[in-house]
Amino acid sequence: MGSNSAEYDGTRERGAPGRPTPARPAAGVGRRDLIKRSAALGLISVPTTGFLSACASGGGGDQEKAEAGRKTAKNPLGVNDTAQMEFVLFDGGFGKEYAEDAVKVYEKAFPGAPVKFSATQKIQSTLQPRFHQGTPPDLIDNSGAEQMDMGTLVGKKQLTDLTPLLDAPSYDDPGTKVRDTLRPGIVEMGRFDGEQVWILYYAYTVYGVWYSQKALDSLDEQYPETWDQMLAVCAKARKKGMAGWTYAGKYPYYIPFSLYPMIGKVGGREVLDAIDNLEPNAWKHPAVKACFEAYYELQQKGYVLRGTPGLDHIQSQTAWAEGDALFIPNGSWVENEAANVMPDDFDLAVSAPTGLDSSDKLPFGTIWASGGEPFVVPAKAANAAGGMEQLRIMLGEASSRNFTGKVKSLTAYNGGTDGIELTPGLRSGVAVLEAAGENVVNPRLQDWYVQLQKEKIGASGLGEMMAGRATPAETVKKIQAFADETAKDSSIKHYRHQ
Repeated sequence: MGSNSAEYDGTRERGAPGRPTPARPAAGVGRRDLIKRSAALGLISVPTTGFLSACASGGGGDQEKAEAGRKTAKNPLGVNDTAQMEFVLFDGGFGKEYAEDAVKVYEKAFPGAPVKFSATQKIQSTLQPRFHQGTPPDLIDNSGAEQMDMGTLVGKKQLTDLTPLLDAPSYDDPGTKVRDTLRPGIVEMGRFDGEQVWILYYAYTVYGVWYSQKALDSLDEQYPETWDQMLAVCAKARKKGMAGWTYAGKYPYYIPFSLYPMIGKVGGREVLDAIDNLEPNAWKHPAVKACFEAYYELQQKGYVLRGTPGLDHIQSQTAWAEGDALFIPNGSWVENEAANVMPDDFDLAVSAPTGLDSSDKLPFGTIWASGGEPFVVPAKAANAAGGMEQLRIMLGEASSRNFTGKVKSLTAYNGGTDGIELTPGLRSGVAVLEAAGENVVNPRLQDWYVQLQKEKIGASGLGEMMAGRATPAETVKKIQAFADETAKDSSIKHYRHQ
């Protein structure tokens, strides 16, 4: 995501104002295979109530579809070489230069086809009217705080199946399909039901607890593996004038970037699956309660940077980068997004979340990692083939290398790093993924139920708890009620792990 500040300006919370993030669509996604060894970034976002009821209804007349072009070895998707292709990018933590570079490749391939490219932080408010009118662009990076709800888009048949793209020859090797060049789990994440693939996640994101190795070394400490150790490190940091934690207070859905994998570590994958499946009492599991109490203890003991609930993602990242706080929950896009405020000797690092103790179901090192930066081609796009061809270009080695080199993130393309010197954060992300092995989790709430995740669980639930305005018990009860409400809402398309 791209990635993710006080008035959400559209950056990412990759999910966040910007990226996480961290949406995820797919059922069961073979999470054990899901990411075995690579790192990167991602993004996420916040949808607005009622967004898709308008989208789905389709108001005005649909735009005229471009005639199909002739399929050739160099044009396997049959792009019309004179039809306009429109591409709208989320302007977040990854910036827009990598996309502009990829557009130039498209223009070179189809010199007679005009390209309309734009970048915005207001994806939903900019594009909702166009979905309603039946005139959406051909390719969208659906990320940021105003991310459109993926589950609703799929449920209301607003997206194009990307299977033709995945089955097309890759940009570099005519003998290899695009799908066979992608990292583990990427194709599965684009599914909601069945075999159709609705979303192509372009970035590869590691979510966790980010920190300065230099700052931790100055405390003569290692990253804490148990919660007692975490509290001890935070107490030591406070004596040195540094808060233990900060987070994007205005976008509390950043908190789950480290809290969800902690819940999975403490209670096992089945707890996260039950939460994703909206099962009754899933949020009342003892592991959820224990992890909520642990995070609440940070607040109660004064280990959270004062004023954090009023900070957006950019402000919290800036305070953290300037040494006001030791730890921050975030996605790997933070390295690029905070680059202008991060000291050269910061020595950025990421860790899998701290657990409770030796009774945890999964070992220390359990981490959340998955695809980020969701790209979609609308069902009513005038030039869907052009949108998919732009993605095919972006999934080639040259574009992938360009992305990684410029934004410090891996892409969905399984390669593209040869000759690139990995930055501290990216190198650390790769290391934690290798250490995690099969212990990689991929919560799907942020993909399946964006509004529930961001506005209810995040803002109304965890945000209130971490501001000290609600107890863990009250928060569990409130969030369970939100989940039950979503489960019973027949207007919402529901998804389950298989």
